[in-house]
Amino acid sequence: MTRWPAAVLDDPSGVLLGLDFDGTLSPIVDDPTQAYVHPRSVAALDRLGPRLGLVAIVTGRPVDQVLELGGFQQHTGLSGLVVCGQYGVERWDAATGEVVRPERSAAVAQLVEELPAWLDEHGAQHVRIEDKGLAVALHTRGIDPDLLQRLDAPLRDWAHRLGLALEPGRQVMELRSPGSDKGDAMRHLVERTGARTVVYAGDDLGDLPAFDAVDAFRAEGLAGLLACSVSPEQDALVPRSDVVLQGPDDVADWLTELADALEA
Repeated sequence: MTRWPAAVLDDPSGVLLGLDFDGTLSPIVDDPTQAYVHPRSVAALDRLGPRLGLVAIVTGRPVDQVLELGGFQQHTGLSGLVVCGQYGVERWDAATGEVVRPERSAAVAQLVEELPAWLDEHGAQHVRIEDKGLAVALHTRGIDPDLLQRLDAPLRDWAHRLGLALEPGRQVMELRSPGSDKGDAMRHLVERTGARTVVYAGDDLGDLPAFDAVDAFRAEGLAGLLACSVSPEQDALVPRSDVVLQGPDDVADWLTELADALEA
């Protein structure tokens, strides 16, 4: 029995499939540089690429990291893949191989310069700093599960003074320039493709704007499907989801089910 609705199975060329990266296509690991995409998900997407209207990865990660950890360029079935990185402010199209990205803002540059001293002042010198170029992520996985809660208020105050947005996640907080989120990225992709069915799968709070966008498309008459890759750390997407998946292994099964159904 498939977990895919008739709107997807009967009209695959009208489908926009949007997928989060971490926790959805790849496992959550202590070292984010080792979060490689599930191989069965890549294999399924390789089969789905020629059959769906568009496959897009919509993520908070920089495009370059996504390409390195996904190996998508090696798959001919993904010649039309689009990667919307850093919440949509970066973009890579497989068709051209070009990356479009803005310059780092002065506020993010100031944050990077001052962050080590700030963390030391707040007793958080062991936090792992990930400089994404256009944003900075603070990782506490494997360090102290309560640390992010203690840092939340002072980080929000500092972000406000710098004019930056603060994005909470699973044992991570990210500070970035405001102005784009995953919902904006999905709206742009729908405008670009004229999709008749919009599917999105994610796992964390940063995916909520994409969920909101899909719900808005449904209110406008498009077909839509929302899926969450659930974990013990975060279940906020579960009440909003049409399909609940048990982590990246189940996401890989779900994508494979669709590829099998469309090839039958």
